[in-house]
Amino acid sequence: MPLHPQARQLLDLVEQAGLPRLNEVTPKVGRLQAAGLNQLIGAGPAVATVEDLVIPTHDGQFGARRYEPEQAEATIVWLHGGGFVIGDLDSHDAMCRVLANSSNCRVIAIDYRRAPEHPYPGPLEDCWEALEWVARRYPDDALVLGGDSAGGNLTAVCTLRARDRGGPEIRLQVLVYPATEFEAEDDESYRKYGWGRDTFLTAAEMEWFANHYIADVTARTSAEASPLRAETLAGLPPAIFVSAEYDPLRDQGFAYLERLQADGIPVTHYHYDDQIHGFFTFVNLFESADEVVAKVGADIRNAVAPASAVQA
Repeated sequence: MPLHPQARQLLDLVEQAGLPRLNEVTPKVGRLQAAGLNQLIGAGPAVATVEDLVIPTHDGQFGARRYEPEQAEATIVWLHGGGFVIGDLDSHDAMCRVLANSSNCRVIAIDYRRAPEHPYPGPLEDCWEALEWVARRYPDDALVLGGDSAGGNLTAVCTLRARDRGGPEIRLQVLVYPATEFEAEDDESYRKYGWGRDTFLTAAEMEWFANHYIADVTARTSAEASPLRAETLAGLPPAIFVSAEYDPLRDQGFAYLERLQADGIPVTHYHYDDQIHGFFTFVNLFESADEVVAKVGADIRNAVAPASAVQA
């Protein structure tokens, strides 16, 4: 299917801006460039309560943001994308607002410390400690863990950890075009969508992200870096999976999805065959983003609704 006109418009706008690609600049400059998209996305909807938080860790602290509708039914921990290098609370603010309202759940967005200042496994450890912190803070809530792109990688790894370490108990995992394998150059989608006018995320940028996050290439084969290499995915919670066709990560995402299904994990899959990597966060800009975030929110709400509400 041809690229969605709204995606084409965004890619054309990026091209016309004439800015260098991320792999041509420093992380600091890359973060400033990426923040320009925040203005295009604009403000998200009002949520009953929005509060910035500080999460303590064993070696410091990092930020988080709580989005809470009235009478929230459960808690979602959201791990943002951005290649472990860019992305932050503001880049995902509008999307988290839509997700909180559509799911009727509290969303805790995690501002984990990023590479290269905090390389692997730093961001992973931050997300794991954040998950444990949220579970302690809301012990009676059903807990949902989700993330997009790099955040999808961190979600997959933390979900595996929770299974192997005996908790926290995760009711549902949400994987949005997750990075599941660092050695994916032979994937058809990598070759097809890793460059050209129809890609938002290039192969060169993926290498830039990987080199900043895990400079030691031997560490990339660990299941804690590449969750597709986990021995088994059995025993994980049900998943909601979102994918895009025009995405170099498409095939590694599909491979993880197929392994989940083969290991008996129920999966709800939304594939957008006219969209680019990153589209999930482009609420306000993309009709597809507005649609899929609302669908994911409704699925979460149905999954965590109290039994009395379901019977009613």
